[in-house]
Amino acid sequence: MKTKLYEKDYCLWLEETAQLLREGRLRELDVNNLIEEIEDMGRSEKKAVKSNLKILLCHLLKYKYQLQKRSRSWLSTIFEHRDRLEDDFADSPSLKRYFDEVFKLCYQKARKQASIETGLPLKTFPMNCPFTFEQVLDIDYLPE
Repeated sequence: MKTKLYEKDYCLWLEETAQLLREGRLRELDVNNLIEEIEDMGRSEKKAVKSNLKILLCHLLKYKYQLQKRSRSWLSTIFEHRDRLEDDFADSPSLKRYFDEVFKLCYQKARKQASIETGLPLKTFPMNCPFTFEQVLDIDYLPE
């Protein structure tokens, strides 16, 4: 019965699960789906960090290597994704470790994306990230 509600009405399942937890009625919980949801939440947070980091790195690269096309839009995107990462790290400091873990992979993907978006050859963008972790997250840093 518990699993059927999860499949039939997700929002109602969430409300009822929260109520059961508040009331301490643990034996009535749909434990398997609850575990799955908690694990999915962690994966979602990590995906958001990767996505924001890739976008941020791509725009920093474009800003550095395509000077003639710099725009307020790029500055806005850089600010927005730094702000999102800062909020994520404030809410979940452990995500900072994940940021460090995926930085190199995200840079390589951002490098490729920057090449596609600018039309510049991939070799324009260095193999190793020209920005430190601190620079990437520094709200006032812009590559010149």
